[in-house]
Amino acid sequence: MVKISPSILAADFGNLARDIGLVEQAGADYLHVDVMDGMFVPNITIGVPVVQSIRRVTDMVLDVHLMIDRPRRFIEAFANAGADILVFHLEADSRQGILEAIDLAKRLGKRVGLALKPETPAEELYPYLPELDMALVMTVEPGFGGQRFLSEQMEKLRKLRSELHRLHLSCELAVDGGVNLETAPICIGAGANVLVAGSAIYRAQNPADMIRVLRESYR
Repeated sequence: MVKISPSILAADFGNLARDIGLVEQAGADYLHVDVMDGMFVPNITIGVPVVQSIRRVTDMVLDVHLMIDRPRRFIEAFANAGADILVFHLEADSRQGILEAIDLAKRLGKRVGLALKPETPAEELYPYLPELDMALVMTVEPGFGGQRFLSEQMEKLRKLRSELHRLHLSCELAVDGGVNLETAPICIGAGANVLVAGSAIYRAQNPADMIRVLRESYR
């Protein structure tokens, strides 16, 4: 089944609890929380205190996307803040640093994901797949919402789906960036089973209908 993870980057931060409740009641599977540090990406969003606040107002699965440099430094803090899934970037540290971050997140009882920037080949993620609960393909450059969908990333999705199948792994395959009514079926067709969507959901007249349509868009 395709899962929908609305990104709060597109929510109204002045009414964040309300907007979280909106997608929770609409049947979203996860809540996607974008954390940016101004170093790994050229923008700053939210940190540990906001994740703590989000945890207090919802029981949703918090899919926390750490777009930060050397993520191992903050794994424990975000885990303690209430993250359920910790996703960080392969490009954000050395191989040893990434392996340490994966190990720490698992020891803290969290699900773990690795994300790839558009320029990073799918093959660089292959050695890590047996350790992951989620692989995330960025279909925009990380750092800002509302960017143009990069359709060339579909080949990366197909490669990762093929490798997961070859290894008989249950790791989820997520896509993030520019997901809407037009691009969702393309992503699902290429192998994604988790769709991160912000503007498409929060700017829809009826978010519940949008979540349902996105989920069923490939049927």
